[in-house]
Amino acid sequence: MKHIKAGVIGATGYTGAELVRLLSCHPNVSLAAVSSVSYEGQRISDIYPNLYGICDLTLSAAGDVITGCDAVFAALPHGLSEEIAANCKDAVFIDLGADFRIADESVYKTWYGKPFLHPGLHGSAVYSIPELHRSEIRDAGIIANPGCYPTASALGLAPAIEGGLIETEGIIIDSKSGVTGAGRGLTQNTHFPDTNEAFSAYKAGVHRHTPEIEQQLSRLAGTDVKVTFIPHLLPVNRGIESTIYCRLKKGVSYKTTRLAYENAYKNERFVRIMPQEVYANIKNVRMSNYCDISLHTDAHTGMLIICACIDNMVKGAAGQAIQNMNIRFGFDESAGLLAAPPAF
Repeated sequence: MKHIKAGVIGATGYTGAELVRLLSCHPNVSLAAVSSVSYEGQRISDIYPNLYGICDLTLSAAGDVITGCDAVFAALPHGLSEEIAANCKDAVFIDLGADFRIADESVYKTWYGKPFLHPGLHGSAVYSIPELHRSEIRDAGIIANPGCYPTASALGLAPAIEGGLIETEGIIIDSKSGVTGAGRGLTQNTHFPDTNEAFSAYKAGVHRHTPEIEQQLSRLAGTDVKVTFIPHLLPVNRGIESTIYCRLKKGVSYKTTRLAYENAYKNERFVRIMPQEVYANIKNVRMSNYCDISLHTDAHTGMLIICACIDNMVKGAAGQAIQNMNIRFGFDESAGLLAAPPAF
């Protein structure tokens, strides 16, 4: 059985810790090194006691992770991965941050406030939602792992856009995320008393995932697509529910739409089309790499309503990164990711 060594940079953030948890159980991977600026020199299981006896590696510097690993995962804030990728000569670099997600430097600069530090690297970086881009990453040296909101949005809309079933103007993506999506750093709006028993929108129209969503939908449509994207903060730890509103083209029925989705995803291990009149629910994808999609129509307005649910930490981050790694190294695509969602 083929076996590789993997390392995680930024292992003590929520996404990094999720990578460690999942990679520790992967049949084809030895987790060789983990790093953290904040906790260097400590064992990761001292920071996350759930890992006691599972992964007790000592947290080192990022340079130590690059050395001797076949795959390097970077779970870092935007602006920190490019320099590491430039020094990652002998390993496949899988970036869970935003540094390689946006293809157009001017768009990246508008939304992230800085230019590409290493423009040459971006030409070889491949953005991959596996269900939509798997054929492009088999030889990739740098893999840009998608954001959580863009993953749910693209998977939810792909069959409708590619099949020409909907108008691409006026799409509204109304998304809700658990608090882990904000990262491990403390902020007032994610403080427990402010989050518990609360529910509100944030960064409406200005969220940095907007250009990533539009980039992927435009690619699917073959023309520029603009969306109205409104994220909300749910008082739960995990999960994203994206309710997407779009107008069906004249003459397109619910039956035709449903058939298109079933055909598009019939061979996909991690995308489940819910039975008619069953609504996708974040509870049913929690702790898993699944994306559940339910389809609904409003006969009064001619609108298609798509509900797409993922666990933001797994299919929206660490699980999808491992799925990409599996494809890149020729492993079974579902290796290490087959745990069923818990019932409660």
